[in-house]
Amino acid sequence: MFLWGLSWPSNKVLTHYCSVVNFTVYRYIIVMATMVLVVSFLGAGFRVQKKGIPAFIVSGLLLALYSYLFFMGLKNGSPGAGGVLVTTLNPIMAYAINIAIKRKLPSGSEAGGLMLGVAAGTVLLQLWSNSAAITDSGNLYFLLAALTWATMSKFTATGARHGSSITFSLWQYLVTLLCLLPLADFAEMRAAIHITDAAFWLNLFFGSAIVTTMATTIYFYTTTRLGAEKASSFIFLVPLAAAVSSCVLLGEKIHAHTAIGGALGMIAVYFINKKKPVAIDIAGE
Repeated sequence: MFLWGLSWPSNKVLTHYCSVVNFTVYRYIIVMATMVLVVSFLGAGFRVQKKGIPAFIVSGLLLALYSYLFFMGLKNGSPGAGGVLVTTLNPIMAYAINIAIKRKLPSGSEAGGLMLGVAAGTVLLQLWSNSAAITDSGNLYFLLAALTWATMSKFTATGARHGSSITFSLWQYLVTLLCLLPLADFAEMRAAIHITDAAFWLNLFFGSAIVTTMATTIYFYTTTRLGAEKASSFIFLVPLAAAVSSCVLLGEKIHAHTAIGGALGMIAVYFINKKKPVAIDIAGE
């Protein structure tokens, strides 16, 4: 989650060099190269069971759709508000999908954590004085992006059932790249090869090899261990990580509402993942 938060200021730097769509395509090209190296190094193999093929195709399509919706949100909505909307709504929507599928309500601590997550988003967005953060028509894309990510998490959670989760992620990223390529500006892609500024290449490599190949793949692996709902809850930590990293790297100020909202998000993660106390039979029965 810290690396995801760190990617926000990193992505902001990249937008000065090329379009959001194109640097995401560059990213997935590098991701594919590094994922092949990782899979080979770990000896995970490149085969996925036939039953797992529909899952990685659907999850790859959903990841591409999520990326497209996020692009449109950046273009038509408020990037700052959109980032908070997505990170706040992802866990809530993941739990809502789980309730709809399994018809199982969250526990008391999970429900309390979700409410704290909503409170964290409200404070981070300062909704009491900025209602447009929700009603802004462009931010509808961010709302749809959050729903798409939550749905995708359910599919990635099945990855371990059909082989290595790392191999599953590699094929998922390939599907995503193939879906995004038609949206790319190839003239801009050719021009990017001649960029000599180290800041562009360092941030592009960081966003690809570190944020996606490592952090996002770890997240997908975690969904197979914790489930999509609990894994998604850690996303509440991203806005605070983004604020701290933006402060350190870009000199942006951390406002009081950011610190309070971030603290509420951390508490939300604790309650959602809090284990139920083990009942002890005093009578020894």
